[in-house]
Amino acid sequence: MTSKLNLDFDRVEAARRSAHAVALQTQTFIDKHTTVAVERTILRLLGVDGVDRFERPLPNIVVDQIRSGGGLAEGVCFWVGNAMCATGKSAQEVAEAVSQGALDIMHLPVASQEKISKTITKEAIAATERIRARRLEREALLDRLGEGKKPYLYVIVATGNIYEDVLQAKAAAKQGADIIAVIRTTAQSLLDYVPFGPTTEGFGGTYATQENFKIMRSALDEVGEEVGRYIRLCNYCSGLCMPEIAAMGAIERLDVMLNDALYGILFRDINMQRTLVDQFFSRVINGFAGIIINTGEDNYLTTSDAIEEAHTVLASQLINEQFALLAGLPEKQMGLGHAFEMNPETEDGFLMEVAQAQMAREIFPDAPLKYMPPTKYMTGNIFRGHVQDAMFNVASIMTGQSIQLLGMLTEAIHTPLLQDRALSIENAKYIFNNMRHFGDEIEFKSGGRIQKRAQQVLDDAADLLLEIEQIGIMSTIEQGKFAGVTRTMTGGKGLEGVVEKGKHYFNPFLELMLGGESR
Repeated sequence: MTSKLNLDFDRVEAARRSAHAVALQTQTFIDKHTTVAVERTILRLLGVDGVDRFERPLPNIVVDQIRSGGGLAEGVCFWVGNAMCATGKSAQEVAEAVSQGALDIMHLPVASQEKISKTITKEAIAATERIRARRLEREALLDRLGEGKKPYLYVIVATGNIYEDVLQAKAAAKQGADIIAVIRTTAQSLLDYVPFGPTTEGFGGTYATQENFKIMRSALDEVGEEVGRYIRLCNYCSGLCMPEIAAMGAIERLDVMLNDALYGILFRDINMQRTLVDQFFSRVINGFAGIIINTGEDNYLTTSDAIEEAHTVLASQLINEQFALLAGLPEKQMGLGHAFEMNPETEDGFLMEVAQAQMAREIFPDAPLKYMPPTKYMTGNIFRGHVQDAMFNVASIMTGQSIQLLGMLTEAIHTPLLQDRALSIENAKYIFNNMRHFGDEIEFKSGGRIQKRAQQVLDDAADLLLEIEQIGIMSTIEQGKFAGVTRTMTGGKGLEGVVEKGKHYFNPFLELMLGGESR
């Protein structure tokens, strides 16, 4: 790609080297630790599912028994694999016996490490092949049905009732949407378990459960056949159950997952050690399943000024990129996030928005960038709001964005109604069609406002990343350098679920999904 911004790509590479060093430093910590969520995820991948009579998920029950017995450091593969060897039961049957109080897997004779590893690895191979089959299924549907043009039109359903979500999702697909995101119910990211079964009573969104994923996936496949194009399904792979939701999404063929390395730390006060370990395994799974991740840099600009803190967005994008690469997730699956959040009263604000969007496109040429609409400065004036969304759409088509979360003219008033969504889709389709190749036909003035703005943001991001390289990502967060939010190493939710790996620990899914644990 020829740089319209005349960016100094030596500075880009310096920033990327710093981000890579930051990710490697952090990976050293990640590789030495596991969490209760990672271990529950391994159980889910091995086929453990369901709840007991108190609606406690079986993966939680098994991990809780191991943790209370002091064995979490050795991991579920060791203890459950040993129980499978001792009893001849499957992982699911072992979990059911534990939940019924019929089996204590911490007090069984211990088989050889070789026998335990062989037993678990056989099951892990079968599990990864099932996920591979779902990925191939997606690819076959894309080949047969095709898809919408980029930027993909991405809209949200958030009724709290999965069956009502289905009705709204089908309507949106018929109106032209390419991606349906099912918003999670308020505060699900803070639950240290995944609810079970279909749900109808979420608040501000619908519970992320495997059954809900299955219901919506089936509905979108049905409407995709009707409209003649593949409709992607998005959910939220974040919070205390981040890797578990990744596994559920891989099993049910979701296509897009909100999955950021730092979001839970900054915006949900989840312990940084817990989040950093969890994000790695979640991204290994997403990468293997062919799922596009969406990162959350857009959230920085809801708490920070879009002019002063734009460089933190780029710095975070580069860090997210490097964490994703270490997890085996390729650039084509990195929906790195940014947002159109300039104060509309700012003179030349649109020029600065274009500079930021074009800069992201040039620095991450192979990434399916996720562009977020104006929210911070939306008001009850729906007419101005519709114009703001139109300018956002213009910036997107000018700069070659990939995933466009459509802005809603009633954003600041209420949860958008069906007709509001229809107007937003109509707005985007009109602008994208009429300006389809506009970006190909224009250049930016050499040394002009747009070029200078982009280079300044790049320079500031490179300087920040060099500083982070010197002090580490955890100290950076403690100092509040991202979004002006300060967190501590031992603060936040979920730290008690982090443990250093023991000498018997193994996780065959890393080998199988990454093609080798060496990075």
